Amino acid sequence: MTTCCRQLAALCALSLRELYRRKDVWLVLTLGLLILAPLSAIKPYGVGGASRHLSEIALLLIWLSAAVIALSVAGRQFPPEFEHRTIYPLLAKPVSRTTLLAGKFLGAWVASVSATGCFYLAYGLFAGAKLGLWFPVVFCQAFVLHVGFLTLVTAFSLLGSFCFTPTANLTVCGIVIGGMFAIGQRLPEMTAAQPAVLRALARVIYVVAPHVEFFDLRRRVVHEWGPVGSSVVAAVLLYAVVYAGACLLLAGWIFRRKKC
Repeated sequence: MTTCCRQLAALCALSLRELYRRKDVWLVLTLGLLILAPLSAIKPYGVGGASRHLSEIALLLIWLSAAVIALSVAGRQFPPEFEHRTIYPLLAKPVSRTTLLAGKFLGAWVASVSATGCFYLAYGLFAGAKLGLWFPVVFCQAFVLHVGFLTLVTAFSLLGSFCFTPTANLTVCGIVIGGMFAIGQRLPEMTAAQPAVLRALARVIYVVAPHVEFFDLRRRVVHEWGPVGSSVVAAVLLYAVVYAGACLLLAGWIFRRKKC
């Protein structure tokens, strides 16, 4: 057990170092902070609605940046190992394939959460300085659910990395996640008048595809609404854990069948 924990910690630390050595991540973080900075001082034309609009844009950019980081970091965990054949020394340590998969997932997850935490901390400080609301409960819930979103997306992208090339994986996962954000909840209604075959296909997509829209509390944060019930938060987090677990089980099955 101790050896396994050490191996997981080493793989996790390796992913963190890989993330923060890349210049594009620092560029995203810097750009995000520069966009968030005006929130601490700007209230356009004295209109509160315009200020809320700026906050909504800032939170949207946080979500986009976090999704890109999670998808790209998780999607890069295994393809370079196979391409450069460095997976052989890892498996000869010995490190089991299950431990390697879990370590890669944890590393990508921690890296994504740490970067997203920087965005939320900056937003919370800027919004608190402007509005006097220092990290309200609904804001903390939004971050917790965003962590659940990153858990799901990281596992989803890691599974895709065994099925597609890195570029194709980023594209496919991005389309699925973006599509579910846009029409996930309305998919059955949109296809209600379609032929039976299309309705059945839409139903399958509705059940199988990740419902990332469950994790979005941006509107509540922007309009300063009250927090959601703790049972709702727990149910959404449970959904994230179950879906991520299913993705990792399928990824592990593919990994075990893959010749290294």
